[in-house]
Amino acid sequence: MADLPTSVGAALALARGRLPASEARLLLREILGCTAAQIAAYPERALAAGQAGRFVELLTRRVAGEPVAYLLGEREFYGRRFGVSPAVLIPRPETELVVDLVLARVAPGSAPAILDLGTGSGALAVTLALEIPAAQVTAVDFSPAALIVARANAAALAASVRFVESDWFAALDAAAGFDFIVSNPPYIAENDPHLAQGDVRFEPATALASGPAGLDDLRRITAAAPGFLAAGGWLMMEHGYDQAAAVRALLVAAGFVEVASAQDLAGIERISFGRRP
Repeated sequence: MADLPTSVGAALALARGRLPASEARLLLREILGCTAAQIAAYPERALAAGQAGRFVELLTRRVAGEPVAYLLGEREFYGRRFGVSPAVLIPRPETELVVDLVLARVAPGSAPAILDLGTGSGALAVTLALEIPAAQVTAVDFSPAALIVARANAAALAASVRFVESDWFAALDAAAGFDFIVSNPPYIAENDPHLAQGDVRFEPATALASGPAGLDDLRRITAAAPGFLAAGGWLMMEHGYDQAAAVRALLVAAGFVEVASAQDLAGIERISFGRRP
């Protein structure tokens, strides 16, 4: 890449044509610790050699496709900043719908028991613990590296969450009787060409792909969940853009009632759910 930029304006010029301007400004904000307005107002601001070198490093990695969230080490979810690393899936806005669906079903003054399966960064579990302070939240993941990230996020945001290393329900007590089980499991078909494209190339494959149709983990969770739900408890799962009908069928077959799907902001059926009778 070219010589190190000596100013904010030179750094933006170096990125032009390689990255969207918004991403280049975001990288500079991270390096300089300033606002977007300050970057726009003071293009003549000098960059120290270390700052310039860091910018070029991040620019090079981003041009190669590495997600911005991994470069910055964080991503916003439900208005809060969560630490992320290549050990966890990057939280996405559509998953916030799971939180909304739970909040709409929590009785005022109640203390629901909530289980987050495949917690990753802990975004769902931590958010639910903070949005429902009386809730008893348990979060599981089979990846020790992911649990390190999730525990750090819970500590940073002062959320009370119990973390368990487990392959889905394997290490949990069936007598727990959860009021809500939520999950954003792997749901991409293992041969989907998108796995070799864009940002997902850098995310953990075990958090993305699940069998030839992408339904293996959704099927496992749906089949086992009734044994861990309290009577009247809800199972809510995120899935792919074209999987809603299949997931609803899984829920019905497992004996769930009030089975339905909720649309994300793009109008895509993204979360399917049902209630244990």
